[in-house]
Amino acid sequence: MPIFGNLRQIFTPVKPLSPGTVQMQVAPEDAPPYRLHLRMHADGSGILIVNASTVLHLNPTATEYAYHFIKGTGEDETAKAISKRYRVNRKKALEDCRDFIDRVQALISIPDLDPVTMLDFERVRPYDTSLTAPLRLDCALTYRLPPGADPISAPSKRVTRELSTDEWMGVLDKAWSFGIPHVTFTGGEPTLREDLTALIAHAEANGQVTGLMTDGLKFSDTSYLHTLLQTGLDHLLFILAPENPISWQALEACIKADIFVTVHLTIKEFDPSKIRALLEKLASMGVKSLSLTADPLHRDAVLQNRQALAELGISLVWDLPVPYSENNPVAFELLEDETTPSGAGIAWLYVEPDGDVLPAQGKADRVLGNILNDEWKTIYK
Repeated sequence: MPIFGNLRQIFTPVKPLSPGTVQMQVAPEDAPPYRLHLRMHADGSGILIVNASTVLHLNPTATEYAYHFIKGTGEDETAKAISKRYRVNRKKALEDCRDFIDRVQALISIPDLDPVTMLDFERVRPYDTSLTAPLRLDCALTYRLPPGADPISAPSKRVTRELSTDEWMGVLDKAWSFGIPHVTFTGGEPTLREDLTALIAHAEANGQVTGLMTDGLKFSDTSYLHTLLQTGLDHLLFILAPENPISWQALEACIKADIFVTVHLTIKEFDPSKIRALLEKLASMGVKSLSLTADPLHRDAVLQNRQALAELGISLVWDLPVPYSENNPVAFELLEDETTPSGAGIAWLYVEPDGDVLPAQGKADRVLGNILNDEWKTIYK
């Protein structure tokens, strides 16, 4: 009988930790304070938020290391638990535990990180897991635009009202209770909302990672930019207008600030020499992250600049929101397999100014419900 019992143990699938959330906040005497928030999924994978500014996608083993670290379990006890659960060598489990802690502590001390990062363990693609909630909520605070802006940049006729400050704070609270760790404020032009700083501060108090998509023109007033940073803004998606000198000045101010910046660039006309010069200028300013949209006719041509991007040290991202006027052109990313997986409706959702929820920006024909009035289980089926 003991033999059959051992065989059963060998072939029984590992049962992951129970879904849920744990968090910790630490204020060391000789180092800056930090906080960690771990969301565990039913399949064993997890999301670890470091200092409300970096989201780490973890496989089941790394998730368990994170769980024990947050719970304050000693290294030896953690290694013992991992060794027993995953039937691995205890010495190896202890080495991995220390390695994980070292990586997390390094991330805690590194400023201006990409808001979505993966630890270099067995990597988990962000959208390969069975999510109980999106990883990000894109909140269109308003469809208002600055004077002189092209009306096509926002579907202003789609909504009849904007949520109030209290209503948007309620949306942020609901998102946090659902387990959504990351919110991006977009529009229209979200800096036209006078309560933007209050909303960022509210999300920061919750522990959410906060991003802002903006034309950045208000950042020519650096005091406004610094106010947003002090309020708790974690990263920027800066919509660059290459023909506008003020846009370049505002971008320079953002690059010099203590915040991670992704530049959004629209390729309207394809001229290889001009694109190369533009990329070189961005790299010289310190831009490390780029979001591109282009007319489908130019997609293949623009992709030929992949080598230039690599040489310049610029990463291309694809899953952040883009300006409404760029909805029809194809957004793309340079991926290893040259395909673009979609997380719309799974890894992120989009909330319009009146609270209606869409799978993604521009999917107005698929309203999933209203985040103020409808049950979450109805919205996120």
